[in-house]
Amino acid sequence: MTTLYTNETPTAVKEAKGLHLITEQTPNGKKVQILLEELKDVYGTSWTTSLLNLDAPNPEQNKDWFLRLNPNARIPILIDNTQTPPFVVMESLAELLYLQETVDKDNVFGFDNKVEQSEAVQWLFFWAAGQPMQSQNNYFSRTEQNPVAISRFSAKTLEMYGVLELRLSGRYTAGPRDFLAGDGKGKYSIADIGAWPWLRAWKRTRISDEEMASFPHLLGWIARVAARPAVERGISKFYDSEENPELLVSTEK
Repeated sequence: MTTLYTNETPTAVKEAKGLHLITEQTPNGKKVQILLEELKDVYGTSWTTSLLNLDAPNPEQNKDWFLRLNPNARIPILIDNTQTPPFVVMESLAELLYLQETVDKDNVFGFDNKVEQSEAVQWLFFWAAGQPMQSQNNYFSRTEQNPVAISRFSAKTLEMYGVLELRLSGRYTAGPRDFLAGDGKGKYSIADIGAWPWLRAWKRTRISDEEMASFPHLLGWIARVAARPAVERGISKFYDSEENPELLVSTEK
């Protein structure tokens, strides 16, 4: 049986108790950081955190100790050490679902109603499919070396934003919505947390202010989520390895 931890595993990881998050200040990391901060406000949830320098010359996420935890070599990773053996959750949206199902006992960030919960999961899946469009748009917009790719992924990102605008505008429902899932105006949930860290960064794309003005309900939603105290903490410098180096884990000598 393969052991989860080895001698190479950083002490802060293998000796952690309870929930342990391995993350960094990326949009995907911020999703889980935000939900944990929200759960802290509601339930007093506690966890420990390790940060990685993703741009290191010999990055930790490509090493054996990390690949045992996530063979996809990506952050964030959530480790639940209350399970025997410890249970590892990879993929940020799966981590949101795991936390909502195991920690959020009152469904504050989910729904008691199965139809509404399905709605939240549908929007998580929508974002899982659409997120790579914005990610590729960000990449090619920075390099400026492939006009065809820039045009394609910019158009796909705008198309995705249009879907969210349509949903939030309430054009085909009872009226404008505050959040993506739930009856009426909706309720803040994992559906919103799963998408917001990427959408807040729309200015990193080639989308102009004029183009973004076509999505007023989406812009309102971005601002609405941003105003939450737990969201502010979840994207704070606490989770930045350059700003908080005491949480940085490294096996480099």
